[in-house]
Amino acid sequence: MTEPASESPLNEAEFVARFHRIGEERYHHRHPFHLRMHEGKLTRGQLQAWALNRYYYQSRVPIKDATILARSEDPSFRRVWRKRIVDHDGDGVTPGGIEKWLKLVESTGLPRSKALQADGILPATRYAVEAYIHLVRSRSMLEAVASSLTELFSPTLITLRVDKLRQHYPWMAGGLDYFQARLTQAPEDSTFALAWVVEHARTRIDQELALAALRAKCDILWAQLDALYFAYVEPGWPPPGAFRPLEQTE
Repeated sequence: MTEPASESPLNEAEFVARFHRIGEERYHHRHPFHLRMHEGKLTRGQLQAWALNRYYYQSRVPIKDATILARSEDPSFRRVWRKRIVDHDGDGVTPGGIEKWLKLVESTGLPRSKALQADGILPATRYAVEAYIHLVRSRSMLEAVASSLTELFSPTLITLRVDKLRQHYPWMAGGLDYFQARLTQAPEDSTFALAWVVEHARTRIDQELALAALRAKCDILWAQLDALYFAYVEPGWPPPGAFRPLEQTE
């Protein structure tokens, strides 16, 4: 088999198509936990566990973006990328994505304090999220930016998710503002990131590293849902210290 180092770079269309193929195959829209969510088959307790664990991921997104920002020596890149931090942290007047996710947690019936304290999150959630932070700190700048390209696929999933949450779980309707904002933010962010990766992946090795980084990010998202499924769906074995829905304790 020919090694990437000896191969010519993919043309732009094929390179971009490869990213989209990764999304079709590996993005977590195919995960059984999400499929059950969209079919209306999750209990309130399972949705509480999802919202609680996912908050830990959301709370680390601006830390991830600040890490990438600090690594860049290009002012034009930093001017664009810092918008992501404001989108999640807010600007002190308009609430950001983190505050909106706390509203989602509250819409499931849990207090926001439980999310803020990371009280009861799964060990696998913590490990997966920290693995993402480690990726953007330790890999090349190209790989760090490429790992964000799951945003290419999120608007389609978010549109479906909002429709299905409203249909099957109307008691969550007051907590869906996070998703509405991401329908415009994610396409803006991914358009810039994709163009930057295409421009800076100049060799076939660079391109393969960027593609591998996106696969790694998809694996991180998938692993978080694997842990939720194992703990709260089948076989339903939350580890010691993890959140336990009322239906699992009665």
